Amino acid sequence: MLTSTQKQTAQSIVNLFETGAVLGDYGSVTVIAGDTGHLTFGRSQTTLSSGNLLDLLQRYCANDGARFGKRLAHWLPRFEAVDLSLDNELRLHNLLRATADDPIMRDTQDQFFDEVYWQTAARIAANLGITSALGTAVVYDSTVHGSWKAMRDRTIAQAGSLAAMGEKKWIAAYVSTRRAWLTIHPRSDLRKTAYRMETFQRLIDQGYWGLELPLVIRGAEISLDALRATPPGCYDGPQPGTRSIALQSPLARGLDVRLVQLGMSEQGVAIKADGIFGQTSANLLKQLQGKLKLPATGVADASLISRLVG
Repeated sequence: MLTSTQKQTAQSIVNLFETGAVLGDYGSVTVIAGDTGHLTFGRSQTTLSSGNLLDLLQRYCANDGARFGKRLAHWLPRFEAVDLSLDNELRLHNLLRATADDPIMRDTQDQFFDEVYWQTAARIAANLGITSALGTAVVYDSTVHGSWKAMRDRTIAQAGSLAAMGEKKWIAAYVSTRRAWLTIHPRSDLRKTAYRMETFQRLIDQGYWGLELPLVIRGAEISLDALRATPPGCYDGPQPGTRSIALQSPLARGLDVRLVQLGMSEQGVAIKADGIFGQTSANLLKQLQGKLKLPATGVADASLISRLVG
């Protein structure tokens, strides 16, 4: 069995593939042209069309402590209907981004991705006879990315069985087979992901079957410190109303900024609720203040924050 650190390392490699962050980006909202998954969300990116995103959001909304549960519940019928127009719902996207600041959402995602993807991959690996951390990571990646069974069967047909070849040779053959498939895939977005197999090939070449730390994956450090850090883009404060928000240097960041941006989005402002109050946020706030018949200062004081956040 893998240690908890090996499991975290394997998950972090896939997190880097999916969202570019070691711990994953809990608020990541992605819509890629041509992607059959359509609206994609969360630490390890789960999709609208698969139904898995609905499952994740239902779990979150069912928790009485979910900060944004009531707001998200309003959208659930459209997720159940697999309404592809959700790809373009900016207000929903901002709401999803904001849930990353709720520890309950982060815990829900951890439990969900562990159950739906990691445990599935671990069972597949065990049944096939894969015991190494690197081999399990390869299976996990394909479980998240898709087409594991097809590539497993193609590898067996072209190279042989794991029992006949041994784990290390078979995993290397699988990585080579999958890379070749991705490289010539008719979908351009999948062709661009061949780097995933190239990354695994480098780990194989270097003999990192135990995923010993530290590792550098796509320019990011996976270390014990990195695994224990606060997830990127998640804010625990300041609380709304405890300060005015204005354009400054360094830029104001935090929970209050995110919630003000979310409030602006719900007023119809085309803003990205990323929790960073930059020049665009200030300019859009001025426009909103004008609409609300308020002085267009670009500063959110306690009164306006209360109005936007509620």
